[in-house]
Amino acid sequence: MKTRFILLTLFIAGICFQSFGQSTKQLVQVIVTPNKTDWTYDKGDRAEFKITVMKNNVQLEDIEVSYRINPEKMDNWEEGKLTLKKGVATLKAKPFKDAGFLRCHASVEVDGKTYSSYATAGFSPDKIEPTTTLPSDFEQFWKEAKAQLGQVPVNPVLTLIPERCTDKVDVYHVSIDNIKGKIYGILSRPKAEGKYPAILYVPGAGVYPQYGDTWRAEKGIIVFQIGIHGIPLNLDRNVYDNLGKGALDGYWQANLDDKDHYYYKRVYLGCVRAVDFIESLDYFNGEDIAVTGGSQGGALSIITAGLDDRIDYLAAFYPALSDLTGYLHNRAGGWPQLFRDSFTNKPEKVETSKYFDVVNFARFVKVPGWYSWGYNDNVCPPTSMHAAYNVINAQKELHVYQETQHWTFPEQREQRDDWLFQKLLE
Repeated sequence: MKTRFILLTLFIAGICFQSFGQSTKQLVQVIVTPNKTDWTYDKGDRAEFKITVMKNNVQLEDIEVSYRINPEKMDNWEEGKLTLKKGVATLKAKPFKDAGFLRCHASVEVDGKTYSSYATAGFSPDKIEPTTTLPSDFEQFWKEAKAQLGQVPVNPVLTLIPERCTDKVDVYHVSIDNIKGKIYGILSRPKAEGKYPAILYVPGAGVYPQYGDTWRAEKGIIVFQIGIHGIPLNLDRNVYDNLGKGALDGYWQANLDDKDHYYYKRVYLGCVRAVDFIESLDYFNGEDIAVTGGSQGGALSIITAGLDDRIDYLAAFYPALSDLTGYLHNRAGGWPQLFRDSFTNKPEKVETSKYFDVVNFARFVKVPGWYSWGYNDNVCPPTSMHAAYNVINAQKELHVYQETQHWTFPEQREQRDDWLFQKLLE
């Protein structure tokens, strides 16, 4: 029965691929490239951008290009139009005096359709300093919060999910108690007797289910994927879609004016509770726990490592929630760009943010970390991510894939996995 189900699934997937698996590559490509191979300059330098437009891999000539140049997520410095000569145009920006990032956007219209792209130049990114500040009672606040969590029993409830198990891995839906409700997760564990290291997977933003990670578990790792919203992770997909558009829409702003009741307090403590659960497992080796994720999950990876000294390694893709106050200092702030308008630019909300900003947890990270993002990230500004990375005083390595926006190349994911496997399995 299980074999027939797998074959049917593959057959349906093949039909869907034939019907809908069209290329995402556009007919016309706009290519913007800084004149430094690593896209990185010293502050005070002038970046030069080359613009090329291709159709059928052939450069288009005598075509009008609209362009604009601006510090990421901020007002334009310059904008205008130019005409490609011999298929290429170059723009030289004015000097960028501060440590940060400058973005050049270009767009063209071909046969009535607009095509666009951009590239981002970095200026002394290792010199970017955070704009947020560390509250004097930051450590005490989180010490008391963890003590509050410690009064709540873990009360784990594991339910086997037979259809997701393999011959080598068992998969469970897990419920554990948190402050003000529960944390739910999907546990994937090797079936073979033994003691294993563990990876805590923390989620990106949004509302969605989890399915288990048998691939990593088969390599000899306990994998615990969690959700953050206190709802089971094995419901119909439309439940999450409806919550994301309804009750949980904009959850990152809920109670932002009160640090004791802000939405993310329960989330951050839920990550600590997930570590409590891993530590309770008989088949955990008692020594090695890594935490990893991307975007909101990248933030939660750094936060969990800064908050819980039982974490041994962290690997973070493009961490959100970093240097949130950037916009109050005329530069980009981290996702979710809280302080760009009068609705959130309130003193009490700004003050609360300091207790939840990745920067202030990064100051307390003491474990080896692997980090990766792109200069072109259009969700989590690289200015904000470097502000957090630069305050980490621990063994760390940053792998910049300049071209990437808010996504990763397969090579990035492979590099992250190799790093984690080397730390946990060798």
